[in-house]
Amino acid sequence: MIDDELPMSLQTPAKGAAALSGLAREDLDPYSVEDLEDRIQALEGEIRRAREAVERKKNRRSAADALFSFKGS
Repeated sequence: MIDDELPMSLQTPAKGAAALSGLAREDLDPYSVEDLEDRIQALEGEIRRAREAVERKKNRRSAADALFSFKGS
């Protein structure tokens, strides 16, 4: 099976996925409280951005489904 045919979660990790995996395993002990708070703020911003992308995709999907549904046929 070609990798493009698999869901993104099952595909070979992309650069971003590898970075996320590395981020999750990073030792946090060397960081100060301020550094960790900054990190949390940045990650929360990224979570918001990802959630907004999910909503945009859902809205586009709903619009496409409505456009191509043939009710009453």
